[in-house]
Amino acid sequence: MAETSIEWTDSTWNPVAGCAVISAGCTNCYAMRMAARLEAMNVEKYSGLTRKSGGRYVWTGRIRLDEGALSIPLRWKKARKIFVNSMSDLFHQDVPSEFVARVWSVMSKTPHHTYQILTKRPDRLKNVQEQQALPLLPNVWLGTSVEDSRVLHRIDELRGAPAAVRFVSFEPLIGSVAGANLNGIQWAIVGGESGPRARPMEEKWVEEIHSLCLDAETAFFFKQWGGRNKKAAGRHYLGRTWDALPDLRI
Repeated sequence: MAETSIEWTDSTWNPVAGCAVISAGCTNCYAMRMAARLEAMNVEKYSGLTRKSGGRYVWTGRIRLDEGALSIPLRWKKARKIFVNSMSDLFHQDVPSEFVARVWSVMSKTPHHTYQILTKRPDRLKNVQEQQALPLLPNVWLGTSVEDSRVLHRIDELRGAPAAVRFVSFEPLIGSVAGANLNGIQWAIVGGESGPRARPMEEKWVEEIHSLCLDAETAFFFKQWGGRNKKAAGRHYLGRTWDALPDLRI
């Protein structure tokens, strides 16, 4: 819940901890490894959220709400881009919709911040918006993760959710998403998987997304090639870095 090395944001905020594996993109989730590390450091918030399986740590499916974390953005006076729930998914089925509404309330009270909410469950996102009558906040960006063509439906579900900005994180990109429809999507993040079990990302898949972004006038952000040593692999594509953000004038 502080500064972060994630290239497309400034800080992380985790009012919820814990998650569950639901698709191939979750297999080597960095948050599972981090949660296990934090538990080993006796951080109570992450106790019991992961278990060892096949030589790695995986989510147990347990969710923990952190009431004390809700007020943190209220204390940050300088404007920040804030990644909401880097260690969970705000729209996991076990996060009460009433708690989501409380998160929304904090975001509405801090309009100087920009909140980036990323979910693999955009279908529930839309349902909670309707159930709780959550207002459309101009400082809240809503996004979904898409790792390959098997979960392209998430983009359609996200497109149906009211949002000031909609974005898609194609990370970890483990397959072609050439059939993606980016109409109504203002921002696309592309990144390869990193870590000891990283699956390779093909340049052709990146080229496909870059072309889709040009056609849909979607801002293109290339995060990394990934691999076991992501720093060595770098984040240059076509000889340069790509750090575009959504055009908020549109």
